[in-house]
Amino acid sequence: MNLQPIEKRDGLDRSAFQKEYHQFQRPVVFKDLASDWPAVEKWTFEWLKEHYGHIEVPLYGSDFREPGKNYMVPKIHMRFGEYLDMIQAGPTEYRMFLFNIFEHAPELTEDFSFPTIMNGFAKKHPFMFFGGQGARVDLHYDIDCSSVFLTQFQTRKRVVLFAPDQSKYLYQHPFTVQSQMDVDNPDYQRFPAFKKAQGFETILQHGETLYIPSGYWHYIEYIDGGYSISLRANDALATRAQGLVNIAQHFLVDKGMNVLLGPRWKKWKEDTAVRRALT
Repeated sequence: MNLQPIEKRDGLDRSAFQKEYHQFQRPVVFKDLASDWPAVEKWTFEWLKEHYGHIEVPLYGSDFREPGKNYMVPKIHMRFGEYLDMIQAGPTEYRMFLFNIFEHAPELTEDFSFPTIMNGFAKKHPFMFFGGQGARVDLHYDIDCSSVFLTQFQTRKRVVLFAPDQSKYLYQHPFTVQSQMDVDNPDYQRFPAFKKAQGFETILQHGETLYIPSGYWHYIEYIDGGYSISLRANDALATRAQGLVNIAQHFLVDKGMNVLLGPRWKKWKEDTAVRRALT
């Protein structure tokens, strides 16, 4: 595996972004895309706890993808303020993701704006992601195939990306958008193809925004307990169609077979991914 640093840019306008990054599906970190958002200074741990700490939120554990009745469902629920205390205190396995806090607090949408850097933003579906120090997000690509603009708040987050053409080395589980690769501790004896993978890496700082092109695989590590907002855009019919296929496979095939077969389904996916990998 070889990882190159992702460029960080100031003053990148729509024209330059389209010509240098979007049309080539290249990732980039905007240092100032969110610089005029009130959220950048306003959304501190203490402010969120004071105003929204009473909200009940779903939390996912490290066994999120283990087969059985709890496959891909929340492990516990907790008051938002208590959870923020938890991730400030130190490492924890619990993460909160794809959480639309704006359904509970629509006034928060006044604290950020959708970029004009490209078309097709899904303005009804901004999501926030929270995790404690050391929490990790398994290697995957987004099921709806949107381009993602991920803005980090308060703390740091490490992100590793692989372009879609690297999928042949990543041991993708069939009928999912998931890989079983441990990016930080790869088992090259079992997964030799992963040695050939070429990717990108960055540490996202407070106020920075990472552009993740459509279909890019990403692995995330919370260097510190913190949170980010994901704004999603899809300006191509082909990627929208692929997103619908992925969603159908996930809910009809993967979840259905998990109910029927449980651990046997997981083993079949793992074994099939190994057979299919390009070595």
